[in-house]
Amino acid sequence: MHEETTGVLRRDAVGLREVLFQSVTAMAPAAAVAASIPAGAAFAGGSLPLAVLIALVACLFTASCVAELARELPAAGSVATYAARGLHPAVGFLVGWGYVFVEMLVPPLLLLQLGFTAAGTLHEEWSSYPAGLWWPWSLAGAGVITVAGYLGVRASARFGTVLGVFEILVFLVFAVLLIGKAGDANTLSVFGTSHTADGYAGISGVFAGSVYTVLAFAGFEAAAPLAEETRDPRRTMHRAVLGAALGIGLFYVVTTYAMTVYFGPDRFAKFGASGEASWDGVARASFGLFWVLVFLAVINSTIANANACANVSTRTAFALARIRVLPRLLATLHPRHRSPVAGIALQTVVAVGAVLGLGFGYDPVTAFLLLATVIVTVVVGVYIVVNLACAGYFLRAGRAALKPVRHLLFPVLGIAAFVPALLTAAGLPVFDFVTELTAPVSYAGPIVGIWMAAGVLVLLLLIRRHPERIAETARVHLDRYDQAGPRQDGTVPR
Repeated sequence: MHEETTGVLRRDAVGLREVLFQSVTAMAPAAAVAASIPAGAAFAGGSLPLAVLIALVACLFTASCVAELARELPAAGSVATYAARGLHPAVGFLVGWGYVFVEMLVPPLLLLQLGFTAAGTLHEEWSSYPAGLWWPWSLAGAGVITVAGYLGVRASARFGTVLGVFEILVFLVFAVLLIGKAGDANTLSVFGTSHTADGYAGISGVFAGSVYTVLAFAGFEAAAPLAEETRDPRRTMHRAVLGAALGIGLFYVVTTYAMTVYFGPDRFAKFGASGEASWDGVARASFGLFWVLVFLAVINSTIANANACANVSTRTAFALARIRVLPRLLATLHPRHRSPVAGIALQTVVAVGAVLGLGFGYDPVTAFLLLATVIVTVVVGVYIVVNLACAGYFLRAGRAALKPVRHLLFPVLGIAAFVPALLTAAGLPVFDFVTELTAPVSYAGPIVGIWMAAGVLVLLLLIRRHPERIAETARVHLDRYDQAGPRQDGTVPR
């Protein structure tokens, strides 16, 4: 409790625009539109726009809970701090333990996608380019995000903003073109249940599609770990989290509507992430060289998402390391850039190791699916816990602060939305539309179980030897810094 921290992150380094795009790029909007959301078409068919709209409303419940907690508890520990204050410090530690783990796996996930997307497209255009030569692109992407992170949050966040603006503009322009070319085929019937896929009639097909679409919203909370580096964090964090979820959700609705009415609602059940019936396929067939922009936007999206999640993992690791529940080395900051350089180095090693190890051990697409299953399973679980933490925090805060709809009803609705998504991500066949996972993707469950079991052992050891460190997971360090003020070298008085 009285131990001096290694230092403080750079205060007031970024504003609303940068942290908004931290969350936006963590949601990978272009990659989600082109690759993730079409998975729901197999169930919702031409009613996919309705499924996306339902998923947006469902995700806004949890986004509201995160935003409320981010305003009350601006901390680099973000979800770990929220769980510690709203439920119990031990829960906060376990949330942080799981969250750091999966957020460190997001960059290699996206770097794998960058590699096989670039290699596959180049091979399709020039057959002399080897389709299996994906790894140089992945390593180049790793280098880019490492340099951006090393230069500090201002450089990294501004880089993410530029990338985010580009990918959104490309797909919005494409959506306008699609709507224009659809002409008389534009119809609001896609927001009804009449176009669902065979075997999934009516609302059941829409529900199944929305469960898969919900997973495309993951990342809206990514602004929260930048709280200690943001101007006016209590207000800015709240606006950034809600703004990202709402803004990108509407982006998903518009783009999905555009492609559905252009492609044909009654044929849309066959739409997917590749081939002629995909965003890339439609762009190639009907819009000339516009497909190049779509390709670049997806590539851009992978780098932007990897960059944003590297910020999340390194800041969360820093927050847990400064209270010594993770190795203190991870709290090391660059003397000038105030970036968590040890965390960035570890993130780079994990990214390169996972990309090359899994990519060559299996193949890049299989490695991508394995990592995606691990990540989504834990992240959705974290969302459920944060909903509970929101209710717990405001119930403890007393009547004056408690708003029953926002702090009790919304958490319940958020949990109801994400439990089916959790079961689907884990491949548990509770619903008839859930596909049971096969090896090696099915290894995701044991991997998560082993990691969390290790976390429980570390927790028990810390409770026995250093219980004060677990209690520190609930501290909002920004309040301490505001009271004591950092020294010239960035450290804080005891």
